[in-house]
Amino acid sequence: MVQMGVITRTGRGKLSIGTRKIFHPEISKKLKSIYTRLRIEFPYSEICVWNTAVFNEFMNHQPGRFFILVEVEKEAMEAIFLFLKDKKYPVFIQPDEDLAEKYFPDQKEIVIVKPLVSEAPLQKINELNTVTLEKMLVDIFCDNVVFSTQQGSEMRNIFQEAISKYETSENRMVRYADRRGRKKQFLKYLNSISKLQQ
Repeated sequence: MVQMGVITRTGRGKLSIGTRKIFHPEISKKLKSIYTRLRIEFPYSEICVWNTAVFNEFMNHQPGRFFILVEVEKEAMEAIFLFLKDKKYPVFIQPDEDLAEKYFPDQKEIVIVKPLVSEAPLQKINELNTVTLEKMLVDIFCDNVVFSTQQGSEMRNIFQEAISKYETSENRMVRYADRRGRKKQFLKYLNSISKLQQ
């Protein structure tokens, strides 16, 4: 039945009826340009780029500003931050809450350099390394500074819409949440979302 598309696997021992689409985030020219520049300058670094605008289709309230996220191994963060700053991008490195409150409201679109968690679930789109839906969902759960506009009831909306509309792997999400040290809390939240959808 799985091969025929009648049911879809969503996790170990968990199935849902019907098939869902695989999520492919939109890749803008700006995102492609940043990624290409970074690949040329840092050919041996694993880099993931994406834009928080990808959450829009799942949100009730549309935010007025977006972040371009550049995720890379910790060792390369400083060099990539300085490179982007030199290229005149409005860029911040792993911002804390104070920095976000002070500087973010003045910018419509900024670049944020963050550490890339090892074994994060990624995908390639047109040779560009970017996020999967599973990574996006775990990230908004684990980081309430960068993803402050995706918290609270919006986070519930995002999870419910994303899981009902697209193919998601619970195992993949839980594994990544574990890498981020939030497995237990994430599982509890995921179970609360599942109950709401029943």
